[in-house]
Amino acid sequence: MATEIAELRRAVDVGFARVDGSLALLVQRSDQTDKAIADHEQRLDQLERSRWPLPSLAALTAVGSLVYTLVAR
Repeated sequence: MATEIAELRRAVDVGFARVDGSLALLVQRSDQTDKAIADHEQRLDQLERSRWPLPSLAALTAVGSLVYTLVAR
């Protein structure tokens, strides 16, 4: 009976070690995913900031062509 209890205890200890290892791996992957998401958000913010001159440039071109049309007459 004592040997069976010792074997069960060993089996439970091995199972807990596997679960702990799996949880540590999941935490590591979660941290890597968080870093990747933060990096992507930063890159997206940079793209959005660098895009602002396009509408302004279109408006200036429209105003410039209107002025040119009025002056050319």
